[in-house]
Amino acid sequence: MAINTQGGIYAPPTQSMSGIDTVLDQALLLGAAFKESDGIFAMRASSEELRDMLVEELPWQTSDAISVLRDFEQRVLPYCKNEASAHFMGFGDTGNDTAALAGGILALFVQQNLINQDFDSPSATFIDITVVRWLRDLVGFTNIPSAQLRNVWDTGGVVTSGGTMSNTVAMMLARERKQPGTIRNGVGNPRRFKVLVPEGIGHYSVRSAMAWIGLGDQIVSVPTDGFRYDLHALEEALRDNAGSVMSVVAYAGDSRTQTIDYLDRIEDLVRSIDTDIWLHADACWGLLCGFSESLQKKLLGISTFDSITVDPHKVMDIPYTMSALLVKDPESLKTIASFSDLIMQQDWSLGQMTPFVGSREWSSLKLWMMMRSYGRSGLQKLADQRIELVGYTYQRIMTEPRLVAIHEPDLVAVAFLYLPHDYDKSSVRVQDINRANQWIHKQMLERGEWHLHQFSIADNNCVVSDGAEIYPLRFMAINGRLTKEHIDGMLNYVLALGKEFESMERKS
Repeated sequence: MAINTQGGIYAPPTQSMSGIDTVLDQALLLGAAFKESDGIFAMRASSEELRDMLVEELPWQTSDAISVLRDFEQRVLPYCKNEASAHFMGFGDTGNDTAALAGGILALFVQQNLINQDFDSPSATFIDITVVRWLRDLVGFTNIPSAQLRNVWDTGGVVTSGGTMSNTVAMMLARERKQPGTIRNGVGNPRRFKVLVPEGIGHYSVRSAMAWIGLGDQIVSVPTDGFRYDLHALEEALRDNAGSVMSVVAYAGDSRTQTIDYLDRIEDLVRSIDTDIWLHADACWGLLCGFSESLQKKLLGISTFDSITVDPHKVMDIPYTMSALLVKDPESLKTIASFSDLIMQQDWSLGQMTPFVGSREWSSLKLWMMMRSYGRSGLQKLADQRIELVGYTYQRIMTEPRLVAIHEPDLVAVAFLYLPHDYDKSSVRVQDINRANQWIHKQMLERGEWHLHQFSIADNNCVVSDGAEIYPLRFMAINGRLTKEHIDGMLNYVLALGKEFESMERKS
């Protein structure tokens, strides 16, 4: 076995593998340059223009990899959005962490298949298990000592491709608790499998999951107050649907405002009415609170839930994609096990407990490298810095007469509105506010200088009009390159666009 000068076990290759080193060097340099660029887009084009330029027949002639790389650089990459830019503040998925990027690259190279352990992924399986245990620890679930791990069923969670998949697995588990054996026997009466979700803020994945697992549209939307469950309405819904509720879904950071629900009070209420109901928490954003002692109290009660979805690719700066479904009782995953002679029925074959997929990439390596790099102290610092930046943004918004936040930030997002003309709540025209904010967002997308997200939501906090549908802009403090100067620049840009809108309105 060769030892190189850095003390590793693998020596550098003695000759090129058909130029693979040159191609990969160029690809890595191109990718790094893209991430380090300041702009969101290098070039802009309409959907039709991109269709006409990129949708083509497969060429007959062969091309070398460098030529294909150059074609990508010239025709494709300039139109890709750069979420690594500090001007991109709409989402959290920057994928900027160096250690995580290295993990993603190495996972591609070493080509481990996490369906079977002994010959497909001897060491990778245990990295996957380790990452799940680290995530469980962050949300307050208890892990057995590592020396007592007997098989994959002791892990207490499964790595998935994204939050939608994790939520779908959670609904499968809820279905099996409600009617054991449904996975084999099929659904008898779908009306017995209702799921309660908070109205207007729930993620679409739960409704989709219900359709995918054969339960149809058995969603009961419960009124909300301040972007959280109205607990009186939740109690009423539980009693009105007594005996037919399969699950209650709560959000530790909803997908719009990132508001964290009163998880402990929800658990107390649901358990007091029906102890068999499966409690699921979507903590795709709320996972961040597990990093910091000062933030963990916001997740009070989450460790009593039956399952929790987390999305490291949203809050841990790793490249797409990686999510995990964590369960309080590891044994529950046996109710949705896969059995095949292609999956080795051995103690450490992860394929037994990974629904919907066969061959499985080593996505957990990205997170393992990121978390090993940061350590607990680094994760705490990461969370605290983001909370500081979103607090600064909120205060800046509230000091601008033309801006108003629709909620106080629980996590790293704040949604806000531009208020055109002189704002008078007694005579406000919601449609005027919406038109201004939709125009501002449209201009941001077309001009590509700054980016904020936008969505529709009911005005739960009566900022402009109680319960009215509004279209706020959303800022997120995730990007590690973000500074207070960037935040000031973004807000000034929004204000300038608002003035431009008002001027246009006066002329018309």
